Amino acid sequence: MTDLSHLAQPGANFAVRGKPGARRAGVELTEGVIRISVTAPPEDGRATEAARAALAASLGVAKTRLTLVPGTKSRDKLFRLDDQPGALSMR
Repeated sequence: MTDLSHLAQPGANFAVRGKPGARRAGVELTEGVIRISVTAPPEDGRATEAARAALAASLGVAKTRLTLVPGTKSRDKLFRLDDQPGALSMR
């Protein structure tokens, strides 16, 4: 798994490309694009939650600090890193 802890700044947005149902889970940064492979199927939000957990692990933050910005049905997702776990944003 790729270490992305240098990118973990509160308020930062992370555009990711997801690959559900992969053979192996992993996170890689290629040419400025974060690609997340998860073994979870794209059903009932399972792949999205697995991608959130993988991104959080790579960033070295709690997954509760990552908020999904609209786009849950797409492979291209945007996560925002909140200041504190479970913090509600006024945006």
